[in-house]
Amino acid sequence: MKRIIKKIFSNSRSPEDGIFFDAIHKILGFQPLDLSNYRKAFTHRSLNKVDEKGNPINYERLEFLGDAMLGSVIAAHLFNEVPTGDEGYLTKMRSKIVSRDHLNELGKDLNLIKHVESKVATQHFGENIHGNLFEALIGAIYLDRGFAYCEKFIHKKVILPYVDIAKLEGKVISYKSLVIEWCQKEKKSFHYDVYEDSGNEGVKYFGVKLKIDNKIVAKARATSKKKAEEKASQRAYFVFQEKMKSND
Repeated sequence: MKRIIKKIFSNSRSPEDGIFFDAIHKILGFQPLDLSNYRKAFTHRSLNKVDEKGNPINYERLEFLGDAMLGSVIAAHLFNEVPTGDEGYLTKMRSKIVSRDHLNELGKDLNLIKHVESKVATQHFGENIHGNLFEALIGAIYLDRGFAYCEKFIHKKVILPYVDIAKLEGKVISYKSLVIEWCQKEKKSFHYDVYEDSGNEGVKYFGVKLKIDNKIVAKARATSKKKAEEKASQRAYFVFQEKMKSND
């Protein structure tokens, strides 16, 4: 049956589509039926493509859909695997699995950026492009083959190789959230003092001083405010690690 589908496809599509079909087939592990969804999943907004109704053609709406599909499959898996987990526990575990860093890793592992059509050079994309493409691909699978195939793909590419409940329980996805939660619990004041710290470098940097109870406990520097705050929080966590664990 697979050979028949591929033969029909090969006879009715251009050589370019045939190459794309083979690439997508290799990534998915099953036959794509409608390539248009997958084309859209790798179309960047910089191309300014629109359909006959003037609607934009790019991966952003598919990214939204894929995010929902991924979240639902992971939620169902955790619900079944951890019958003792309450809502808060399950929510935290799902967040660890679908964290932006993890999605970016998944997108990189599949080398999805290789298939992007864009006017922007790939070296100028931000790190999140990898995770965005992974979510868009899941959205395309849902539209093309339905929920069952979408679930099958997520189990194969995410759950089986990466979801280890015991390891995830000890994984920190946001040191800033951890530090803030601890400060609030212990009734300690905290403040992130953010300032530009570029110096003579061409790249713009931000510096952060994290104060707890009006005392500077950590400093950090990075190319964005968010990264600098997270790095400072991580350093603060290691300073107060034993106290934080004793209060869990």
